[in-house]
Amino acid sequence: MAEAVSNKYPKGIPYIIGNELAERFSYYGMKGILVVFMTQYLMGSGGTDVMNPNEATKWYHVFSMATYFFPIIGAIVSDVLWGKYKTIILLSVVYVLGHAALAIDETRVGLAIGLTLIAIGSGGIKPCVSAHVGDQFEKKNKHLLEKIFGYFYFSINLGAAVSTLLTPILLDRFGPHIAFGVPGLLMLFATIVFYMGRKVFIAIPPVGWKAYKLDVFSEKGKKAILNLSIMYIFIAVFWSLFDQTGSSWVLQAEKMDKNVNLGFTQFELLASQIQAINPLLIMIFIPMFTYVIYPFVNKFFPLTMLRKISIGMFLAAFSFAIIAFAETSISAGGTPSILWQFWAYVILTAAEVMISITGLEFSYTQAPNSMKSFVMGLWFLGVSLGNGITALVNQLIVNDDGSFVFEGSEYFWFFAGLMLFTAFAFIIVAKRYKEEDYIQVRDTATEPLLTEN
Repeated sequence: MAEAVSNKYPKGIPYIIGNELAERFSYYGMKGILVVFMTQYLMGSGGTDVMNPNEATKWYHVFSMATYFFPIIGAIVSDVLWGKYKTIILLSVVYVLGHAALAIDETRVGLAIGLTLIAIGSGGIKPCVSAHVGDQFEKKNKHLLEKIFGYFYFSINLGAAVSTLLTPILLDRFGPHIAFGVPGLLMLFATIVFYMGRKVFIAIPPVGWKAYKLDVFSEKGKKAILNLSIMYIFIAVFWSLFDQTGSSWVLQAEKMDKNVNLGFTQFELLASQIQAINPLLIMIFIPMFTYVIYPFVNKFFPLTMLRKISIGMFLAAFSFAIIAFAETSISAGGTPSILWQFWAYVILTAAEVMISITGLEFSYTQAPNSMKSFVMGLWFLGVSLGNGITALVNQLIVNDDGSFVFEGSEYFWFFAGLMLFTAFAFIIVAKRYKEEDYIQVRDTATEPLLTEN
């Protein structure tokens, strides 16, 4: 007898979405002003101790690399020892302490302590939160999984949009203490919201090291890790481009005409506020792609998850070509309009929808049931690798005399070319990939599995 289909969302979803909204406000609010803080506000014992643009870009991506490295640690701790719920709660406290360090101490010491704690806290909970979303579903309502990952990503970008517009103003008007303090309060709020949902969450318990080791090194486990790791290496190049919207794109925006005339109103953006275009576009693109573009294209060309990712890679390369043309104008002494970045953001955001949202769903479905968090950790490790690529490039392009191997637009053309080459290579690998379909299965006689009060 076929199992009944349910269109009812799990009870714990609102608490997860509320938590993600506030947590992403805190993270993107802090990260959005990081490069400006390091190049304009950083203090030392004898006064200002600001970094040059290349140094700030490098350390921005080192921090991002660390943030996306810790998910693999959080995933193992979650799957083996604590479970997803306990891991999220405990590491959220570490997260809050990191924000507090940034808000209190505006020196390099405070920066190092704050970013280290945030990398551990934010990174550690990343695979647990996204996998925890999937754990709330079962066979009868798994058809809702694609939509809920869309809502999940929508909440991420709503929080990011508001904070990216607000925190640069707070930094400009009130300084680092307030600008970093407000995201810290939002992270505290996020932790409280998640705690409130403890009685309705479906919490898959940790499997323990013995069983976990057997699963990881089983044929299914090794196959999933190997196949997905290969895919993530290619996708890492996308992240090496995408995360530069918070570094090299912000530094470029400082040299552009940031006046925006909408006809009925005119205003000037701060350089770090331009990043808000991405999450605002995401909130428009998610329903547009889900309900309009994908169904239309599927009538003529079946869009598998891997095909979506492939197309997204080509779009990412195109976005960096636009940025390279703008940089050519700047190098020639011009002051191009910020609209150049707007159109680049439109293309890059479309790429993000096709790669990141699809990648989250793809990762969850390809993971054996006891390895959901671990595979999500592998996904984020790809993001870490991408930021590592950017940090390494910024380290290697500096000559001994202080000049740069890549000058002006050459820097952006390098990444556009790298992405284009990767996209073609990915198509070859994707054609050979055999997709799986793992969805969490639970005994209905014993559910819901509630967390401890």
